Amino acid sequence: MTILLSDPRVAAVPLRETGEPLVELPEAFGPARAAVRAGLATRLLRAQSLLPRGLHLRVVEGHRSPQRQRAIIETYTAQVRAAHPGATEHDLPDLVARFVAPLVVAPHVAGAAVDLSLVDEAGVALDLGTPVDATPEESRGACFFDSPWISPQARANRRLMAAALNGVGLVNYPTEWWHWSYGDRYWALTTGAPSALYGPAGAA
Repeated sequence: MTILLSDPRVAAVPLRETGEPLVELPEAFGPARAAVRAGLATRLLRAQSLLPRGLHLRVVEGHRSPQRQRAIIETYTAQVRAAHPGATEHDLPDLVARFVAPLVVAPHVAGAAVDLSLVDEAGVALDLGTPVDATPEESRGACFFDSPWISPQARANRRLMAAALNGVGLVNYPTEWWHWSYGDRYWALTTGAPSALYGPAGAA
């Protein structure tokens, strides 16, 4: 059963902030030069070394301000209301959390998450089934990591990426194949860690 970021168990995870700084990822991870916690940056470098020669992680987003997180929540909530007119106020948080985390537990706001994909030596994106940030509605569920509605090649590419990222301790949010995190409350809950390492982070 998929645990969503709206699950009360995520917010209940204790936080023991390490104080690690946000650092800018090197250009090798793409032009976004995303900021992430230092411990996550180190793990991404190790994950890159685990990929087959000629393949590269392309990070499109890392740390996100609380203001940007709120804006995404508001925009997507409106989309969900329109797409699911029968949804109750009880259902709405879980529907929204498939694509964007509640502010209080948001891994991006903690600098603990990246949105990424795989590219080849020329910077051409591999087939991963959907674009990064395709919503469940837009992709008809193909954005879920284990979606049955993607090609065998996309599935193989997702598993290849996952092997490298899991291998250095990152966890995937199963409704978004591109979202991987380390040190946040969701990571702690799903790995059995006693506490989260990273809470909301300041600007880089």
